[in-house]
Amino acid sequence: MIVLGVDPGLAATGWGIVRRQGSRLIPVGYGAIRSEGELPERLSHIYGSLRAVIQEHRPDCLSVEMVFKGPNVLTLIKLAHARAAALLAGSEMGLEVAEYTPMQIKRAVTGRGAADKSQVAFMITRLLGLSAPPRPLDASDALAAAICHLNAAP
Repeated sequence: MIVLGVDPGLAATGWGIVRRQGSRLIPVGYGAIRSEGELPERLSHIYGSLRAVIQEHRPDCLSVEMVFKGPNVLTLIKLAHARAAALLAGSEMGLEVAEYTPMQIKRAVTGRGAADKSQVAFMITRLLGLSAPPRPLDASDALAAAICHLNAAP
């Protein structure tokens, strides 16, 4: 199974693709989609870029981090828009879509739901056999979302 994980954000949306081969987790690719401008342009860029990633790598499933708290309501609403762009891209491309809370994702890779970003990046590096932590950290979080689904899938 090949899973595209997404860590939604307006300034940077992280993406990471992981393939399970037997008991091994193999990194396929990762990165971050940077967006600027007004909200409609940012959402269009996130949506189009994720569609391109899906077309290139052909994952079976999309695993997206849920957004349910933020520094303020306006920030939360904007993050929800970025998340919706990711969900729409996956759905339109025919992917199975799974959603996980940040706590579920952190627990899946670190064993602790309260892990910080550096702890997640450290464990992603170890689990995927990378020579260095994925950068930016948005990509590391996206890889964690993919691994979370692979661990939850039958």
